[in-house]
Amino acid sequence: MSEKLTISYYQHHDVVELSRDLIGKKIVSNINGELTSGIITETEAYRGYDDKACHAHLGRFTDRTKVMYEPGGVAYVYLCYGIHHLFNIITNTDGNADAILIRAVEPVEGIDIMLKRRGKKKLDKTLTSGPGNFSKAFALDKSFYGADLTGDEVWIEKSDLFRFRESDIISTTRIGIDYAGEDKNLPWRFYLNTSDYISRR
Repeated sequence: MSEKLTISYYQHHDVVELSRDLIGKKIVSNINGELTSGIITETEAYRGYDDKACHAHLGRFTDRTKVMYEPGGVAYVYLCYGIHHLFNIITNTDGNADAILIRAVEPVEGIDIMLKRRGKKKLDKTLTSGPGNFSKAFALDKSFYGADLTGDEVWIEKSDLFRFRESDIISTTRIGIDYAGEDKNLPWRFYLNTSDYISRR
């Protein structure tokens, strides 16, 4: 039987440690009766209080970022370049504004549904590699801003579907944050080296 991650899991104080720990967990969406799932293979950590790459850096509080200040266990979804919805998990406790971006998953259930949503005819690694592709395949858009990650529409479970060693998790710099000064060099992106479903190695 599946076991959803609890609120206490998301409220761990170290967003970087959590970002690594999410590798190998299973993320599930159940939208209008259409269930899709996949193993998380790539994440990025963003720390609210001192990370120039984080949307909430220096206490930035706007209509877009306000959900980041809620206690961990809710979703932060925003539109990037007016095209791609990016799905993030808010972590830590109230007011810390830490977040983890889901960058890629390896599909498990509902692959036919994902193909239809992406307008693809056959399965390949681009189906759910890259944060925009993943969100579209799982039908996660701005309507899930603030969604409860222990609810019944989108959640994350423990999983033993993939067996891998800790050394198979690679730590490297984050993508697309050249504006972040020296923080662009922080090794806060994690990916599962044994999976083909990775946005970039």
